[in-house]
Amino acid sequence: MSVNEIKKGTTMNHPKSVGRFISCIYRYFHKHMHDQLQEYNLGSGQFHFLMMLYNKDGVNQETLAETLHIDKATSARAIKKLEEQGFVTRIRDANDRRNYNVFLTEKAKKLKPKIREMLRNWTKILLKDISKEDEEKLFNLLEKIAQNATEYHSTEENND
Repeated sequence: MSVNEIKKGTTMNHPKSVGRFISCIYRYFHKHMHDQLQEYNLGSGQFHFLMMLYNKDGVNQETLAETLHIDKATSARAIKKLEEQGFVTRIRDANDRRNYNVFLTEKAKKLKPKIREMLRNWTKILLKDISKEDEEKLFNLLEKIAQNATEYHSTEENND
């Protein structure tokens, strides 16, 4: 999407679309994080696992996959790579020997403030020239949109 297309809210013959804007922001976010995380040899997809573990260390590997809405095989590959790079360790679950709990290493814990700063900087980039009032409205609307998507997705899963 070009800057002019974003300003108009359209691309070529496509009308305004919430999904197109969200998709554009998502792609640029991943490019931004990819660029920022390169020096740590982390991919933009891997950092999502670290963020989950920063909030709750020692989570079951299957729970990570479910929470991030990633299939188990993709999740296992990402966790294996994080483990090989020294960011996490996997320990068998004492209650269920078939499962692993994933724990952050000191290396990953030291990276937490840097990742948080990367995310704060991205937010600053997105909110440049937006008033506090409009920022508050934006967050309320995004929260509602996310809630609508979650409710719809939950309903669809229950109907399957």
